[in-house]
Order: sequence, then C-alpha cells, then structure tokens
Amino acid sequence: MAVTPETKLDAHRLRADFAVFDELVNGRAVAFLDSAASAQKPRQVLDTMRDFYEHSYANVHRGVYRLAERATTGYETARGKVAGFVNARSEREVIFTRSATEALNLVAYAWGLDNLGPGDLVVVTDLEHHSSFVPWQYVAGRTGAGFKAIPIDESGELQLDALDEIERQGTVKVVASNLVSNTLGTVNPVRELATWAHERGAIMVVDAAQAAPHRPIDVQTLDCEFLAISSHKMCGPSGVGALWGRKELLESMAPFNLGGEMIRSVSTERTTWNELPYKFEAGTPAIAEAVGFGAAVDYVLEAGLEAIAQHEHDLVEYTLGKLGELPWVTTYGPPPDRRAGIVSLNVDGVHPHDVAQVLDWEGVAVRAGHHCTQPLMTKLGVAATVRASFYVYSIQEEIDRLVDGLHKAKSSLG
Repeated sequence: MAVTPETKLDAHRLRADFAVFDELVNGRAVAFLDSAASAQKPRQVLDTMRDFYEHSYANVHRGVYRLAERATTGYETARGKVAGFVNARSEREVIFTRSATEALNLVAYAWGLDNLGPGDLVVVTDLEHHSSFVPWQYVAGRTGAGFKAIPIDESGELQLDALDEIERQGTVKVVASNLVSNTLGTVNPVRELATWAHERGAIMVVDAAQAAPHRPIDVQTLDCEFLAISSHKMCGPSGVGALWGRKELLESMAPFNLGGEMIRSVSTERTTWNELPYKFEAGTPAIAEAVGFGAAVDYVLEAGLEAIAQHEHDLVEYTLGKLGELPWVTTYGPPPDRRAGIVSLNVDGVHPHDVAQVLDWEGVAVRAGHHCTQPLMTKLGVAATVRASFYVYSIQEEIDRLVDGLHKAKSSLG
C-alpha cells in the first residue's frame, strides 16, 4: 500500500504494510510496543532491498560494469536521501556507519582523542543512552579530561541551572546530548545546549537515534557539529546508520578505521586518505542496507513526520491517562507535551521482567530492563522499568491491551 502525506496519520491503514501484524499470537495480532528498541519493517523497504539484491548488487565505487554502476548509484542515492532528511548542506557531510553507536564512537575517537586533554571538560546528561555516555567517558579518561553529567529534575527533564556549576569544573570542550531520551521520551533543549556550548568554544554532539523516526531533524536549526541517526529505528534495516558532521571538522579529523575505500594512495613511505565521505567508510559497506535505509527515509517522509509526532502524542496522552487511574502503577518522565512516544512504568511489588512476561502471554511486546541507561536508572532509584513505545503502526487498542495485561500482572504477582 502506498503511503501518502496526511495531516492525521492513519495507523490502521499503515499497519497493512507490516507483515508482522498478519500473524497471530494466541489468536490475536501482536501488540508491538517496543519500537524504541527497533521498528518493524514495511513491505516497501523489504521489496526495495530484495530488488536491489536480485538486480543491482555489486561492490560500490570499484567497477565500471553495469551492475557496479547500479549499485553505486543506489548507495549514493541513499546518501542523498539521508542528507536531505537531516537538512545537510552537502551529501559529503553524511558518513554511513554500522549504527548510531558507531557514529558516536567515531566522533569520540576521531575528534576526542586529538582535541581533549587535562583541564578540558566533556559534558553529557543523565538521560544518555550508553552509546552517547560511555565513549565520552572512556575518551575523557584516556586524555585526562573531566567528565560531568547534567542532572535531571523529578519529571525527568534537564536541570539547566546546573550548567554554571558544571562549567567551574574545567574548560568545556564537548556537550553531548540525545534529542529524545530512549527511556523517558524527554525531548531535550538541544538548540539551547548548542548555544551554551558554542559560547564556550565547545562542540555539540547530538544522538538523534530516538528522535529521527518521530519528528523532523534539521542539523542547521539544531546548530550542532555532529548528529547520529540509525536506520533500524525508523523502519529501515539494522546494520547501517549515519553520522552527519560539519565538513570542516570532518576534514580535520583523523580516520576512525583504516583499509580499503578510505585510501587515496599507499606506498611503503606513506598513505594518504580519500576525500569525504569515503575517508570514514573503510571496507565494503552495508550496501543493500544503505539502500533500504534510503527507502525507509522515503516511507517515513511520505507518512509525514509531523503527523507521526502528533499520532504518538495522542497515544502518550491516552496511555498516561489510563495509567493515571491505576494507583499501583508508577510512571516516569515529563508530561505528554514535552515527550515523544515512550512511556516507562513500574507495577508496585512486581519486577519489570515479570510484568513483561505476563504481557507477552497476552501478546503484548514491551521492553523491560535498564534500556542501556543505567546512570538514569540510578537517578530514578530503580533497577529497571517496563517501557512501552509507539510508532506509525501503533493503535489505541494496543494500549488497552497493555493496561489489561498490567491488571493481570498485578493480580497474579503483586
């Protein structure tokens, strides 16, 4: 089914594009509420990848025969789609990586190791996914730089009034923040953080993996230096992501991986690097996956990012309203107008993993655990939460099934 732009998203119609909802679990379609971990894939993306493998597959940038030219065109066309998606000034500013995690590690290693030292300070937030936290913590330790996190308040939002005290700890060189928290759905004031960073001569690094599937991304409006996104969270295949970076910074950075494709020339005396973006794309890339990433960009844009954001807002509002009627359920995070389509909760007296198991018996798929945000769990005073997350195919009936399942978990285990 073709997707057409709409002001209001029709999730029931879009569900026809996802084969997983044709299958039954205990006689019912799965209520897939774990899209924050990875989204389901529409037929349009799968068909594009199958067609590419069957009719256009070859290695890229290396052959002059027809299949190689088709493959290269498909790969570079996908790069152009990603560049347009984030509003990059140039396609050469978009680096294909294996994931958003690798993209963030690329910046931490290739920029951080050469630009940080004793007396410098890396600033992250208590809301970070480990992929945006641990690489900077590690590189700060390697270089002797300081490492501080912006705390959160009781609603799970950043306490920006703590920045003055943080700044006293050293010379701020990096501010790294997610645009949307993968655990609480908090939408962070990245543009405001970027302004603060730039006033101190620092760079702004944005983890947009959780934001890109659900809302418009504009690197120029965000005014950041680097931004990472992932394909698999926005209806595309796993194994591919992208880093956007300012051209002048990327050109000044050392390569992250060494080998084929990123080489200009090699001799026993010296090796020189290829131009952007290939300087950071060593080896044979995930070619078909990149093509599928481009198809996913098309799908999400045709569905309409504003419509997706509004649809998820409505679902979050409905969910928090329903959960607010249950005194034995604790929810975490800001109100619906300041969060994306994610709700984390706990049931009094029942471990999150047990809650998730009961929900699975009811055909409801959620995530239970620390969600790769252990520092945040510590701040919340819990070891784990149950997380329900929504996307283009999520419908209100699934939330009703979630609430019914919570009742069963409480009555049987609480």
